[in-house]
Amino acid sequence: MERIYDKEKIAACIANSKYHTVLESLDIDFNLINYEKGEFVSSPFQNETLFQIVEQGSINIYFIRDDGTRYSLSNGTADYFLGDMDIFYPKSNNIYAEAAESLTCISFSIEKNREILLSNNKFLKLICHSLSAKMGAITTIEAAPASLTERVISYMKYKCDDETLKGIEQAAFHLHCSARQLQRILNQSETTGLVKKLGKGTYKLI
Repeated sequence: MERIYDKEKIAACIANSKYHTVLESLDIDFNLINYEKGEFVSSPFQNETLFQIVEQGSINIYFIRDDGTRYSLSNGTADYFLGDMDIFYPKSNNIYAEAAESLTCISFSIEKNREILLSNNKFLKLICHSLSAKMGAITTIEAAPASLTERVISYMKYKCDDETLKGIEQAAFHLHCSARQLQRILNQSETTGLVKKLGKGTYKLI
């Protein structure tokens, strides 16, 4: 991830944005963020709450349940909003946005500018339109088919601190499988180099 504060580059991106009229009416500090493919653009682990508009590239947005099941929420390209729900609600602990390719976003802090955003009618109209479209899309969501191995890997990647599973019994409960099944998957994954055993009942994703 690379932040860009060059005022000329920022102004050029805003001028080329579909939403330039609204953005130019906001008295806030913008910056640009470049992401490489595979980087998280938004995730529960990020401390800063950002509003981002995709300027170039594309993203995949998905929801991870506690049992590792993955739901695809949306695929965002140019002009897609990230952070619109965060203006009104606490950040979700289960939603991730990942760069599908090299990505550039127009960005600004929600926390620092919340009052300005909430008092701008033009901006709020854009947010209402965005949220309505997303709610409509959610009604068609189905869980992506996943094997137990895929669910275990997703569980470790998204639900375990430092991508480290600690405690077979507890993890098996969340994954809706038996401890024996989970242990077999972990043993197989260790053999294939997906995970590394750190101690009794403790495995780290590689």
